[in-house]
Amino acid sequence: MGGVHHQPQGPAFDIVLLLHVACVVVGLATMVASAATATRLRRILPSTTELPEPLRRYFRSGTNWAARTVYGIPVFGFALLAMSAGAYTLRQGWVMGGLAVFVTVVLLAEGVLWPAERRLQVSLAAGGTGSPHDADAVRHDARVMALSATGALVLLIAGSVMMVAQP
Repeated sequence: MGGVHHQPQGPAFDIVLLLHVACVVVGLATMVASAATATRLRRILPSTTELPEPLRRYFRSGTNWAARTVYGIPVFGFALLAMSAGAYTLRQGWVMGGLAVFVTVVLLAEGVLWPAERRLQVSLAAGGTGSPHDADAVRHDARVMALSATGALVLLIAGSVMMVAQP
């Protein structure tokens, strides 16, 4: 780790680090929930037209704000860089790698996962599993949501390993 002068310390640094880690943990949990919920929806669709209450609650209209906590990852990450007094810099490979992972997670979430989730909210709110076409669209969006959430989850885990290992 060339260029590391000292390990940053102090309560302010520790608090920002905890907030950074909390955003990662919440991001991981929301990706697990998204993948699991979409997978459950796909499994029960062929056998029922009435969704269980937990699925109806998950897919009710509105923004999944808990998932958006992933945006706190770079905010607190850049704060940690600024507070590190040069111990950590953007020139370090693990820092740039973490930033690249974050950008990929956001592109996947904003471009694929959350749009599929919104389409499911609209379809399920309108009772959109009545016709075979609607059921096919719901199954497709549930598959897209499950796969993209799983991909984002894998990326968040890889980024977390990179941040801890600091290769």
